[in-house]
Amino acid sequence: MKSAEELVEELKSALPGVDVALVVNPSPSAQHSLRVAAEDALRVAAYLRDQAGYDYCSNATGVDWLDKETSEKVKTTRTVSKQVDGVEQMVEEVVEETVKRVEPGFLEAVYHLYSMKRGHSDPHPPLVLRMRTENRADRVELPSLTPVWRSAEFQEREIFDLYGIVFKGHRDLRRLLMWEEFEDHPMRRDYVDPDDYEYEPTPHDEVLKRAEEHRAQMAAAEGAR
Repeated sequence: MKSAEELVEELKSALPGVDVALVVNPSPSAQHSLRVAAEDALRVAAYLRDQAGYDYCSNATGVDWLDKETSEKVKTTRTVSKQVDGVEQMVEEVVEETVKRVEPGFLEAVYHLYSMKRGHSDPHPPLVLRMRTENRADRVELPSLTPVWRSAEFQEREIFDLYGIVFKGHRDLRRLLMWEEFEDHPMRRDYVDPDDYEYEPTPHDEVLKRAEEHRAQMAAAEGAR
């Protein structure tokens, strides 16, 4: 089996125009991964199965990446009015400003691939394949990879349920852990626990307090009608 770096070059050569990139893992494990554009995911997946030997998807999971604010120091030149030898003049000066930028967040589907035929003792490592949505609000669709690896069927349903990624082409995409009427995705990093469901009378004081506060709010709302 080839390394992730070698596979990137092989894919670009075998599939002209394919959008695939290496994602470097700086940890001691150095398990680098491949990130593929959604529009190229199915043909890359088919190549990895049929030509590179990755015949089994052992695991698929989701990742939620929030908006990220970055800042950098930027030097600019501006014209200012200054007193020079008692005479007001327009002069140029270099100033340093902090520029803030916001990188939009996104959702990511991560697939762990193996070769059952070849095994995974060195030099036959597993492979990690990634796909990203355009954002984490209203453009959260990705192609389902179940036509290539059927073992991803339930795990894509779990990702859909807990993260909200909509897998186009999945033959039975519905919630797996939460009930159908549930409106949110519990593994999102900005998910807020609800306080509108019943709790059993347990010794957990904080939970009981939240439940009591909710009941009081509901009673007050009913009384105001």
